[in-house]
Amino acid sequence: MVTLKGAEVSAKIKEEVQDILGTLSGEAPKLAIIRVGERPDDISYEKGATKKMGNFGLRVQSYVFPADIGDAEFKAEFKKINEDPDVTGILMLRPLPKQICEKDIEKMIDPEKDLDGISPVNIAKVFAGDQSGFAPCTAEAVMEVLKQNQIEISGKRAVVVGRSMVVGRPLAMLLLKENATVTICHTRTKDLKETCRNAEILCAAAGKAKMLDGEYVGDGAVVIDVGINVDENGKLCGDVDFESLEGHASMATPVPGGVGAVTTAVLAKHLVQAWAKKK
Repeated sequence: MVTLKGAEVSAKIKEEVQDILGTLSGEAPKLAIIRVGERPDDISYEKGATKKMGNFGLRVQSYVFPADIGDAEFKAEFKKINEDPDVTGILMLRPLPKQICEKDIEKMIDPEKDLDGISPVNIAKVFAGDQSGFAPCTAEAVMEVLKQNQIEISGKRAVVVGRSMVVGRPLAMLLLKENATVTICHTRTKDLKETCRNAEILCAAAGKAKMLDGEYVGDGAVVIDVGINVDENGKLCGDVDFESLEGHASMATPVPGGVGAVTTAVLAKHLVQAWAKKK
């Protein structure tokens, strides 16, 4: 079984980013990372994204607000960032605290600065197959892993386990646009094992630690694990039991070191694309 490592894909995306930067003049584009509260996974992602932007030669600034900030106050602060001409793109770390109406923020964000596909405008474009909008970074990262590893998508049977608007549903649309035959499953799907075994490309994005093992994988399938969980031993793991895939899958992404490493590279790519549109 071939291990599909995210670092190699990220390096190729970095080359694309540098090519775009080389065609444009002026100060490098700026990413605004907005975080509310001190959730460990948010802080971890923020650190990873900040490091990636620095490695790619891009500017980044974090805007951190207390977890108990009021809805009106947060919206006022968000409006300032959203309208700041120096901010090229925005990454909103979610979910937001319950007192803030997240749907309102999704509607407020400038679609051209919405690098992670949370605006209804961008989501509609993803579902319509319109490439002028930004898809959620993680969903697009899966497509980058497949394409950069020359994995044929057209005509293949693809199964996506997970139906969130962050990964599952937009990923299904991106696969469909590449002419895959797509089935969306979830934790309540009857005969999930047999449906997964029928997949030539199996994408796990349900958010449940090691819910899929080798018994869910058909011979020679490509397995893409989007999950980021913590197992019973406190170690980072995916939605797939990676060790059990040997003898079943032909290729698979590990966790950590797989799709997650590509997601922040896609974020950087979206940032320079947003910048290029304004030049």
